[in-house]
Amino acid sequence: MKRWLAGALLCACALAHGAEWKEDARLERLFGDQHVHATFIVHDLAADTYTVHDRRRAETRYIPASTFKIANSLIGLATGAVASVDEVLPYGGKPTRRPEWAHDMSLRDAIRVSNVPVYQGLARRIGLARMREGLRRLDYGNMDPGTVVDTFWLEGPLTISALEQTRFLDKLVQDRLPLPQPAMAAVRAILRQEGGAELYAKTGWGVRPDADADIGWWVGWVVKDGKAHTFALNLDIPDDATGAKRVLLGRAALQALGLLSP
Repeated sequence: MKRWLAGALLCACALAHGAEWKEDARLERLFGDQHVHATFIVHDLAADTYTVHDRRRAETRYIPASTFKIANSLIGLATGAVASVDEVLPYGGKPTRRPEWAHDMSLRDAIRVSNVPVYQGLARRIGLARMREGLRRLDYGNMDPGTVVDTFWLEGPLTISALEQTRFLDKLVQDRLPLPQPAMAAVRAILRQEGGAELYAKTGWGVRPDADADIGWWVGWVVKDGKAHTFALNLDIPDDATGAKRVLLGRAALQALGLLSP
């Protein structure tokens, strides 16, 4: 079976026991009006309720693409592969797809521009054995890094669902990952978005050459009235214009639910 097909399989994980699930008409209208194939899921940690658009898709695994930079940062810090989010890491000196990636930079700066070469270098520092163990400890998606340490989140076999993204972020928000607390605090800090809202997020864009569309992500959490809500959006990207809508659609969804101000 081709690797991209693995992402189309429904994840076997059981749904949260006792949690309330609800589809929301506001989300249905939003994504329907934009004519995109997408899911959006929000978990209210305090109430343990899930609000979702397209629950079936929310339970389907896809490659995480650059949203894996969250886990990559955590594993790198926890293993000592990088001393801090401010240690400058080399990008490798090779030609890059985006000019802003052609610089040595810290994780604090690299995650903001989604610098693939810097994070690939970090993954090589971590090594396959420690990466596999890190994925297991984080209970991250299918926990499978395959045999190539610096491409498994971009090309597979690693896959994760939107639901699993929120569960992973739940633990990060609450300091409940089996990792040193300073590492979790540092990664939370570099995910903070600019602006007045207490919003933390990361984008992802996964190229799927054998599929009709790429996969796009926007995941994170927002704090409203002192309460955290984790979220995950993924959508099919048939063209660049659709890909550019990821954050706009995610913000609009949070606004529709009253979790983010316009």
